[in-house]
Amino acid sequence: MVVVLAAIAFFVLRSNAGRGKGGNMAPVFGTAPSIPEAISQGNRPTLKTPNIKGWADNQTPDVAAGLKVTAFARGMEHPRWIYVLPNGDVLVAESASLPGRITQLMDLARNFVMRRVGAIRKSANRIILLRDADGDGVPEIREVFLSGLNQPFGMALVGDTFYVGNTDSVVAYPYVEGATRITGAGRKLMDMKPGGHWTRNLFVSHDQTKLYVGVGSLSNIAEQGFEAEVDRAAIHELDLATGKSRIFASGLRNAVGMAFEPTTGALWTVVNERDGLGDETPPDYLTSVKDGGFYGWPYSYWDQIVDDRVQPANPALVASSITPDYALGGHTASLGLAWLPDGTLNGFGAGMVIGQHGSWNRSKLSGYKVVFVAFAEGRPAGMPREILSGFLTADERSAYGRPVGVAMAADGSLLVADDAGDTIWRVTSA
Repeated sequence: MVVVLAAIAFFVLRSNAGRGKGGNMAPVFGTAPSIPEAISQGNRPTLKTPNIKGWADNQTPDVAAGLKVTAFARGMEHPRWIYVLPNGDVLVAESASLPGRITQLMDLARNFVMRRVGAIRKSANRIILLRDADGDGVPEIREVFLSGLNQPFGMALVGDTFYVGNTDSVVAYPYVEGATRITGAGRKLMDMKPGGHWTRNLFVSHDQTKLYVGVGSLSNIAEQGFEAEVDRAAIHELDLATGKSRIFASGLRNAVGMAFEPTTGALWTVVNERDGLGDETPPDYLTSVKDGGFYGWPYSYWDQIVDDRVQPANPALVASSITPDYALGGHTASLGLAWLPDGTLNGFGAGMVIGQHGSWNRSKLSGYKVVFVAFAEGRPAGMPREILSGFLTADERSAYGRPVGVAMAADGSLLVADDAGDTIWRVTSA
């Protein structure tokens, strides 16, 4: 109990810290960001999080002008990710973080913080099916589609096979069109190391023969050793015919959401960058992903800026690292990603929609919103625009929810998974 109280006191004392340690910086956005100089916070990083209060029955997030937001489904159990089947059924992965291993006071404090923001709770370990047959924006059917999983996250359908990304494996199940639940046994295709950044998103290749699998790092900057990070901080490519996998791109600390840009056909992802260097250093980012590309982690960030906390250094690998395409602000926890076709939402053209789960390692909170980045000629253009906001109270002491996964529904609406608010939001033109 003494240790627990000490950890809580540690959190309270640090919750408003950071302003002399790289804190209180203006947000860093865009294709050519001016990133503040790194100021290491040592083994006492800034910790600041809101209490989760949830939404009242008649309450919704704030929505951009020309749009409206309604609750598609309330009363979920920590909904993290959304996948829309070809017949319009909406699948929602319900899963949560588990407490991290405690080896020092900081680990205890971090677990406390994660519980405070609703990230650590009992994991439902299932996928829910929502069916809105009459198209009124409210599903009449809510069924357990698949249960008994291990922190499920990514989902994909290819032909008559449904794939699930558990934290430790990719598993294939037989699927029958229109079924409200899967009853057949699963077949494991790929093993992965669980824990750390535990989400395993899946994304189908253009030719439907492969899955891209996002596997995040175990740690912040490989502080548990490089061996523990083998096959992590990468996007893998899984061949569905042979069951063999390879690393498609690496040096991506925690690449989660993936989407194709239709003009060029390129794969894009959003990445959570490292902690402990200041409010805006380095920024999370949106980037195209090249086959065989290396993006810096843990040795460097952005434009080959060396993180001297990582030892031994690797100058050769740093020199090969690719600069990301677009900065999304420091510690926004940008997780969800979906392509928004032109003309889908009033006032918004073609571009990427991004679910920002929200920060913990900065003196002024960032993220906690859904943003849009316009594209022109296959590249990001301009500053981010808010689609949904109002997840935080004005004093930053409380949050009603935290957006994560985003997906386009069959009717053209935008669906947003709010895990802390236990809600799936539906955004349409007003």
